[in-house]
Amino acid sequence: MILILAIISILYFTIIVFFIIGFNKVEIINNHKLKPQHTFSIIIPFRNEAKNLPNLLNSLSKINYPINLFEVILVNDESEDNYQQIISTYKNLNLRVINSKRQTGSPKKDAINTAIKSSKHNWIVASDADCEVPPNWLQLFNRVIEKEKVLFISAPVKFKKQNSFLFHFQNLNFISLIGSSIGSFGIQKPIMCNGANLCYNKESFLKINGFHGNSKIASGDDVFLMEKMNSSFPKSTYFLKSKEAIVKTKAENNLVNFCNQQVRWAGKSTAYNSFFSKIVGISVLLINVILILLLISAITTPVYWKYLIIIFSLKLFIDFILINKTAKFLSNTLSLKYYLITSVFYPFFITITGISSLFISYKWKGRQFKK
Repeated sequence: MILILAIISILYFTIIVFFIIGFNKVEIINNHKLKPQHTFSIIIPFRNEAKNLPNLLNSLSKINYPINLFEVILVNDESEDNYQQIISTYKNLNLRVINSKRQTGSPKKDAINTAIKSSKHNWIVASDADCEVPPNWLQLFNRVIEKEKVLFISAPVKFKKQNSFLFHFQNLNFISLIGSSIGSFGIQKPIMCNGANLCYNKESFLKINGFHGNSKIASGDDVFLMEKMNSSFPKSTYFLKSKEAIVKTKAENNLVNFCNQQVRWAGKSTAYNSFFSKIVGISVLLINVILILLLISAITTPVYWKYLIIIFSLKLFIDFILINKTAKFLSNTLSLKYYLITSVFYPFFITITGISSLFISYKWKGRQFKK
């Protein structure tokens, strides 16, 4: 028992330490305003997002990049709201609205594929309809493409601020994912990215058959593509660590939606091709399961309190280093004061959602998806 505790704990702590090292290794990129050379097709699928479209379109209209060098393609995924009226007021954008063509079990991947087929430019920029993009977004992608000669760029995302315990719980969880993502890029073993802020080469996307091979999984348009790019074109993936490249998005507004989101995210992890990604996922689940088992055991066998306190304290300390670094980079430190209390609940949450993702279905954009 003690040996198993030691092995799992050492594995988890080693991974987080490597992520911290990797986070520090990823260079912070500043916008040097290189001459715009590359052209972009911004693709944003949407489904019943009328309440979010104004903020998205306002931010797109403020992009600081020559209007003739990018286009915006909004992909309608069977929306039933008044999106046409909202979009029609933004005539200053080089914008097209097309309807998604459903072909697989993944509506979002179908929407992106539909847009890529009609896109005019060789660099695809992906985001979501509930986001706000920064003014220098394309300038920074242009700089990275020109200087780093990469084919796939992941960039940071953060939540818009709210004031509730549910928000702070989500926010800290999300910050830890962003920090782990940056850290994994820093050690050249990328494990995740966020589809709300991606840029990739269209020609390379087509060469690897895009989402082929994982189109039955509803989500994962981001991570599975990153894995395929990284496998087919080694050292071609890059994390754009820049405050000026941060895309803002919304946290879920209630516990049910948040749980559905986490089950959806956890569910796709079983289909990861990367051995390292699987090890990370398993170690995260196991360390949290161990904390729960130690708590239960300590109630009847007091000697286990010692092991529970040691492992929990070490996890609290090491996790905080990565979360604190990431929160400062994102200028999103408000939730740090809730770190201790959320850390108490987190093992139960991650264990329940992790195990549930293996068996139960989830809802996404008003649709039901089976495991």
